[in-house]
Amino acid sequence: MDGERRPHVRAVHGVRGTQDFARELAQSFGPRAFYALEGDLGAGKTCFVQGLCDGLGIRAAVSSPTFAIANEYRDESSGRRFLHLDLYRLSGPDELDTIGWDDYLDSGDPMAVEWPERAEGRLPPGAIRVRFSIGPGPDDRTIEVDPPPPDR
Repeated sequence: MDGERRPHVRAVHGVRGTQDFARELAQSFGPRAFYALEGDLGAGKTCFVQGLCDGLGIRAAVSSPTFAIANEYRDESSGRRFLHLDLYRLSGPDELDTIGWDDYLDSGDPMAVEWPERAEGRLPPGAIRVRFSIGPGPDDRTIEVDPPPPDR
């Protein structure tokens, strides 16, 4: 990412391509970034989070938090933590308090949120928007990243 505020678009192939791109972004945006992940089911959001964690040196088993709503991945050797939330099952921003939303935001830990539209109006101002599109082949993805404002 070159520091400008324009979307960055990358075509990737397969799980490995998605994870590799996420590793690059994690290294560019650092350990306190907030990622708002938008895309259909099966678009690669959890694979992307796997790459983010790896890029930040957090060695943990990453899985989709759809039924748990929130997964916390902690690297045992360093104690660093990554937060991964899936807001699909929430009806809207009014339910965020029931999951400890403000505590997550105040933690300073890196965070990725799937279905961020359920939290509109309560996303942090420095959120990095990441949109996933499937195709043209079944293992192909287009990932579009809107970086945060330079003064985040």
